[in-house]
Amino acid sequence: MKKLSCITAIAFVMLLSTNVNAQEFAKVDKSPLDASFYRTERNAPALIKIVYSRPFLKGRSLSKLAPNGKVWRTGANEAAEITLYNDMKIAGKNVKAGTYSLFTIPGENEWTIILNSDINVWGAYSYKEANDVVRVNAPVTSDEESIENFSIAFNKTDDGVNMHLGWGTTRVTVPFTK
Repeated sequence: MKKLSCITAIAFVMLLSTNVNAQEFAKVDKSPLDASFYRTERNAPALIKIVYSRPFLKGRSLSKLAPNGKVWRTGANEAAEITLYNDMKIAGKNVKAGTYSLFTIPGENEWTIILNSDINVWGAYSYKEANDVVRVNAPVTSDEESIENFSIAFNKTDDGVNMHLGWGTTRVTVPFTK
């Protein structure tokens, strides 16, 4: 009987210690993390990579989530990060290969696209204009199809690639060339 009590006590202690040391994992983000790559072909090395979070509209207006005239992190959570694997031109302006934060300033007719040297930042709360590497303006267009999650995509052009930002019915296109 003593042996059984001892074994029961040991088993109980082990059960408690297992629960105490169990790892707690975070729940799934409400704005899931995603990445968009541009390659000239499927097996070619990436030329551009963007890592960003994809917020949902959920019945809210784009102007409430990304207000016109204010610096926006270009997604949710951490500021979007763009990596250029080669020196490139963005809307005609030279940018060295490297990783940058991608900020935008939404507007009714055009958005300001900003590559900033500060990386690994949360939101746009610590954004410093002095650390901008390049700023370009890109026209706003609209589409009949509404996109629920903020999205970034690329398509090849004759002289480079266009980066497309889309959310709701708003579309913004930024040209990249070598």
